[in-house]
Amino acid sequence: MATAIAAEPGRPGSPLITETTAYGESPPPSSHTDAELTALIGLLTGPGARIGTVVVGHGRDDASRAAAGAFAVAWQGLGKEIVATVDWPEEAASWLRPARRLTASAPDAWVVAAATLGFAQLSRRLRYSTDWDPRRTFAFASLHDARLPALAGPETVRGLRGATADGGSWEVRGRWVTSSFGPG
Repeated sequence: MATAIAAEPGRPGSPLITETTAYGESPPPSSHTDAELTALIGLLTGPGARIGTVVVGHGRDDASRAAAGAFAVAWQGLGKEIVATVDWPEEAASWLRPARRLTASAPDAWVVAAATLGFAQLSRRLRYSTDWDPRRTFAFASLHDARLPALAGPETVRGLRGATADGGSWEVRGRWVTSSFGPG
């Protein structure tokens, strides 16, 4: 069965994803690992990175909240700035309000901890309605999921990258999510 996409009533652009059975159920986010958090910080501070300000976005589940909180502590511990923290529900009629809040501060980067379907919905709204750039977005392992580009659309999330639970990294490249293993 193909994914059905329904336009939001009265709004052009970001259609809602209404049928996901073709892709199977996405598991809820797992608790982040220390290796994952370290790798995520490394992606943001590595050679050539000039990222000082971030907006942290997260789903409202416990694992995503905890990951976002741990990132905030680590990031601020490096003397870096979080200009906003934004959450969103897994299901909503529209993700326009959180999309606008995520992009209002014009940060150097965005950091995301969320479940796949909720972020797929939000990323569509971000792409259609804001100046959000997935290439400046870094995520926890909860979004290391091949269903993400399938649900959101490969061009919607092209360039999104993040950390894996073992301390490796991943990146959305078109319809594919490529991965590299962590140390050890």
